[in-house]
Amino acid sequence: MIRRSRRSLAATLVALVGLALCVLVAISAVQLLLHARPVLDYDAAAARAHATHWDALPVAIIGGVLAAVGLVVLLAAILPGRALVLPLTGGGSPDAAPVKAGASRRSITGSLRSAAEQADGVESVKLRLRRRSVTARVRGGRLATGEVAGEVRRAIEDQLDRIAPAHRPRVKVHVRSTA
Repeated sequence: MIRRSRRSLAATLVALVGLALCVLVAISAVQLLLHARPVLDYDAAAARAHATHWDALPVAIIGGVLAAVGLVVLLAAILPGRALVLPLTGGGSPDAAPVKAGASRRSITGSLRSAAEQADGVESVKLRLRRRSVTARVRGGRLATGEVAGEVRRAIEDQLDRIAPAHRPRVKVHVRSTA
């Protein structure tokens, strides 16, 4: 039950390029039917294509750019997106039936940040939730950085115990003292 982000940027770019090419060809076709001078001059394009050799530098550059763009769009379509909803465990016994539940990445991050901010000696927290780790960058007060790091780590781990994610991330805490 991991809901992943959509690849809307790649799909939008491909759709816009395709639409622009279709509009250009349609306009040229209508202009040819009306016996007007077309936007795309097919004779000039064909003459230029016949005059260009496959081993010419512009052909290699354009081919490389098109291959790179195609590879990026293909990878964007194939590789999974960032998980938006993370699966949770049922919190019961291992023999119990699995519970299909999830929480949004944003709500988990907010909950962990709130727990870290309530620790003693913490002024501000920047928290990053990744697939295998939670990294908290803490700006601490006058307490020793080791004590603040321990407090924040315990607060985040306690909150992770309450949330019960299916895959528990490692907790990393970096403290910077303001005094």
